[in-house]
Amino acid sequence: MLLETYHAKGLLTVTLVNGQTGTAGVYAYRGDLVIKEGALREGSATDRKPPEALLIHSALIVENDTIKFINGLLPTLDLLPVFVEKYKADIAADCTALIYVENIGKGMQVELEGVAYKLLPFKEGLVWNELLEELYIEKSELKNQSAEDKVAIAYAAAKSYNPKTPVVSFAEAEENTIEVIKEAAVGAI
Repeated sequence: MLLETYHAKGLLTVTLVNGQTGTAGVYAYRGDLVIKEGALREGSATDRKPPEALLIHSALIVENDTIKFINGLLPTLDLLPVFVEKYKADIAADCTALIYVENIGKGMQVELEGVAYKLLPFKEGLVWNELLEELYIEKSELKNQSAEDKVAIAYAAAKSYNPKTPVVSFAEAEENTIEVIKEAAVGAI
């Protein structure tokens, strides 16, 4: 199974959900997905340093060992082609992809390797909550559902999601990046 393979390779981190949905053969994952592995530690063939890049707070639906739904947060747009290159063999041609990107100022769509990636600007908050709001999914719709089926509900809603954002080339998308300024937060001492 694809998610088991990813787990064995150390590509799944901070896992919140990883299991079969109510539909046989359909699996859901929520957590961080590694885009760039950390370097191997000195003298080790398997022990790695922390990942260099992640698809943060990702949500995936996997069916027939292909990724049918991708959601998550990229800190920078330039990681999108790196993600696509790493996972393109596993991404279904009809994959629904809604990706939040911190350094874009407006929504847009980019096609890479035959898949349309709907890119959404992200300021702050929880990616999952932002996704539910974007797809107009009420909390009552998720009540009494398993964690895996909640991801499946989001996928079902995302399939009909059609933002009125322009389809641009990746080069044009790169021209629309912005500088992200994060405020320093002070927590409990």
